[in-house]
Amino acid sequence: MTGERWLVAGLGNPGPGYAGNRHNVGFLIADVLAGRSGVRFRASRFPAVAAEGRLAGLPVTLAKPMTFMNESGRALAGLRGYYRVADSRILVIHDELDLPFGTIRLKLGGGDNGHNGLRSVSASLGTRDYYRVRFGIGRPPGRLDPAVYVLRDFSAAERKDVPLLVDHAADAAEALLATGLAAAQNAFHGSPADAGGGTAPGSR
Repeated sequence: MTGERWLVAGLGNPGPGYAGNRHNVGFLIADVLAGRSGVRFRASRFPAVAAEGRLAGLPVTLAKPMTFMNESGRALAGLRGYYRVADSRILVIHDELDLPFGTIRLKLGGGDNGHNGLRSVSASLGTRDYYRVRFGIGRPPGRLDPAVYVLRDFSAAERKDVPLLVDHAADAAEALLATGLAAAQNAFHGSPADAGGGTAPGSR
């Protein structure tokens, strides 16, 4: 890996009312990464809070879009241009309905799988070829609408494990930067147990 800057963005919805939602796990992971880098998020010239630091020995701009989820891409496109970040150095961290709770998956490119945040990012960047850290939140129970499910807080049982799993996801993000996708996938594509334990804002 070169010393080129990375743009690492966690997706979520702004405001305290959404803070504990499943849809906001990207924000939680970004907060852990900022803590590890010793930096604090501050308002930027774009609709996001951002922080400049280092992870895995590399310069990074960490970001959390302050638009609602379905407009996340505007901030990322602005930050990409301002910092002159290559598309191959963009990492987006988000929740994933189609993975069991706590499962971590890393990938490059692909579709949005009904995730409005990813849809916005891909449209605004003009490419799908950016890296993703996907944090599994599981499918909604019964006939619960996924758009409702993602805007609910983690269950009491899940909340006990969230800190450890979020930390594990942050490890995966750092590994991707440090060692590349293939090596990070080999290290982190285990089960959660391997870790040790526009319209509505989140509509999918």
